Amino acid sequence: MLVIMSDIKAVLFDTFGTLVDWRGSLIRQLTQFGTARGIAADWESLTDAWRGAYKPSMDRVRSGAVPWTHLDDLHRQSLQDLVQARGIAGLGAGDLDELTRFWHRLDPWPDSSAGLHRLKRRHIVGPMSNGTVALLTNLGKHADLPWDVVIGSDVTRHYKPDPEMYLGVCAFLALAPEQVMLAAAHNQDLKAASALGLATGFIARPKEHGPHQSRDFEAEGPWDVVANSVEDLAAKLGC
Repeated sequence: MLVIMSDIKAVLFDTFGTLVDWRGSLIRQLTQFGTARGIAADWESLTDAWRGAYKPSMDRVRSGAVPWTHLDDLHRQSLQDLVQARGIAGLGAGDLDELTRFWHRLDPWPDSSAGLHRLKRRHIVGPMSNGTVALLTNLGKHADLPWDVVIGSDVTRHYKPDPEMYLGVCAFLALAPEQVMLAAAHNQDLKAASALGLATGFIARPKEHGPHQSRDFEAEGPWDVVANSVEDLAAKLGC
């Protein structure tokens, strides 16, 4: 389908990795927590393992192996399993709850806020993310992400790449898929959105996974816009 840039009414964003630095933020917060509590652990390795459990935990929901479960609860269970497997002592139930809320306070990439403010002048901006409404709202406040609207996975009750997530958000905005652009640092996310008729914008985030980055260094599909930052995306959309 030919996408006409002037027809795009909303630019929606994958959020973890595309707009916020989940890895650096979690390592920093976990390290500070451990230092304050006198708990020794390899927080960097735990962060990577925690993120590694992200997709498998959602896939269990998507497959029907477990009933619908909010992302915070999936994060909380994954963390509990990792803490137990690694023998990290001194963390009670309240501590695990607190650490799970670290996902609500992830720092933005340097260009995210300014780029969103530029896009907001002409487009609806918001997340198209697996996060919940509460998580994404809190992220917006913490990282100065000027959302016009927040439709989380707890509204659509689906996780990407389920079609119901992409099309559900379009429907809530009363927009046709071709009027909505998904901007993401992940080629597979864009592939799923494009197959459903959404416009696509790739933003390279080569440091998302730190030294473990093995994919998504560059655009791997015929995306409508390829940018090196959110501000670059805004410029290419005439904002």
